[in-house]
Amino acid sequence: MSDDGVPAPGSGYRKGPVLLRRGQIPATTSDQRLLSRGEGAGWLHGDPWRVMRIQSEFVEGFGALAELGPAVSVFGSARTLPEHADFAMGEAVGRKLAEAGYAVITGGGPGIMSAANKGATEAGGLSVGLGIELPFEQGMNPWVDLGVNFRYFFARKTMFVKYAEGFIVLPGGFGTFDELFEALTLVQTHKVTEFPIVLVGTDYWQGMIDWLRGPVLERGMIREADLALLQLVDDPEDAVRIVRDRGAEIRAAERAAAAAAEQAQEASEAEVDAEAGVEDGAGGR
Repeated sequence: MSDDGVPAPGSGYRKGPVLLRRGQIPATTSDQRLLSRGEGAGWLHGDPWRVMRIQSEFVEGFGALAELGPAVSVFGSARTLPEHADFAMGEAVGRKLAEAGYAVITGGGPGIMSAANKGATEAGGLSVGLGIELPFEQGMNPWVDLGVNFRYFFARKTMFVKYAEGFIVLPGGFGTFDELFEALTLVQTHKVTEFPIVLVGTDYWQGMIDWLRGPVLERGMIREADLALLQLVDDPEDAVRIVRDRGAEIRAAERAAAAAAEQAQEASEAEVDAEAGVEDGAGGR
């Protein structure tokens, strides 16, 4: 079963390094247990050990993805069936990203995730899946070359952002919305270096764009500039082009800013040295 109960092939329920199937699958996830308020002081004995597990997930994720190279995270529904047009669009996105030299990062599950991984693999690119522990048998789709399984959503989300140069978002549900708006929030608040965020499918996303541009903007909840963080296209090739071109612009701006900062530092050090020389000269008299 997929994360939303849709039948899908899988390899069992993974709880860290442990694989569980059938009657061994627990009724709650690690996230549920972590966020449960609980009763009494029992959490004092369990939560510190959870911190160690959380730390290990970050260490394992960083270690697995550190040498990934240029990559783009692709989001979309786990419910999308292979015969749907959105699945073909996901394949095209994965294929064109691979042809452009990007690794493709997905959630590793079925639907759009499987489509993007499939397109990347068939084009000879690196296909990455970041799986999550869920109370359904979902498993990693067969098109993933490099897979990392996580207990905790927040650790997994960090990997989606840390190792991607952009996001391409295809039609999806609550999980896709969550990933999209988290990316927007991180960019809007400058918690991350800006990266391109592209929505694919005007027929699906235009209503949301109209809502953002309408009551959300009109009430002052966002600024006009915030809407520019989103690009809306229908052609997968356009999505990849935007990611590539905008990524190049951002990297060029970063290099220019770094060079300007270095020049300012050198000028400041030269000024300090000059002032020190003047003081030394005055002391010599």
